[in-house]
Amino acid sequence: MATRCFLISPTLARFRLTFRACLCTGTMRWKSSISKGTGAITVDFKSYVVTEGTIALILPGRLHSIEQYMQESMEYENIIFHPGILISKKADTSNTEFLAPLLSGALSVPLLYQPGSPCYAEIAACIDANDEISRTNPPGYQFFIKSQLFMLFYILFSKCLLKEPAKRDHKSLEKMNLILKYLENHYMERITIADVSAEVGLSQSHFMKYFKNTMGTSFIEYLNEYRLTMASRLLISSESSILAIAEEVGYENLSYFNRTFKKRFGMTPRDYRKQSTKQL
Repeated sequence: MATRCFLISPTLARFRLTFRACLCTGTMRWKSSISKGTGAITVDFKSYVVTEGTIALILPGRLHSIEQYMQESMEYENIIFHPGILISKKADTSNTEFLAPLLSGALSVPLLYQPGSPCYAEIAACIDANDEISRTNPPGYQFFIKSQLFMLFYILFSKCLLKEPAKRDHKSLEKMNLILKYLENHYMERITIADVSAEVGLSQSHFMKYFKNTMGTSFIEYLNEYRLTMASRLLISSESSILAIAEEVGYENLSYFNRTFKKRFGMTPRDYRKQSTKQL
């Protein structure tokens, strides 16, 4: 059994799961599979500890992250789809009365679904059915997948709808969205506090305080962690030299990169690549 999470987005290419946080920009995501250990999901600055089997629904526009909890080991999956596959080109009540209000925030459903809770078995069955048919993709499997998604949202709207829409700090979220987008687009370059604070129209001191209070870490620490995460992925997915990878993620000094990488992952970049290659 695993922790599950759904995301809904207009452009799948714009979605990236970063170290601490990313913005869900239009897809629906079910985060699926913390198959062992315990994880932490943060959505719009609120954190939740999730265990094996948990299902989480992440809607568009939600700033979110997922990471291991304390020293627990963790594995998870992401299931992502575009809401357009459920929305008719012609106006119908399923869109105007349910999907559109859900995406706009006028309607609200729970974020987390735990094993044993109401509707959990029905929701999990829809996801499991789509997982299973996707293993073979028989002719016409697309109709089956859409039918299960419609069933899933029928369950959500008929049995799980919340009376009060969730309250969100839109102004703070928009500001953090700008910061994280800037980081994703420029992390491979030299970034200063002055650069980012100017991007969001804050003084440097106000920016540093805002980021620390919101994200629980300083911007520089977050940037370094982000760069190291990107480097760890490149070490596995590419054959580039360690020097080239260090430069690609924004490190100008190879020795400093090696030291910070070892401090973060407990081994050198070279050893990390060797170990990851053996596990593939």
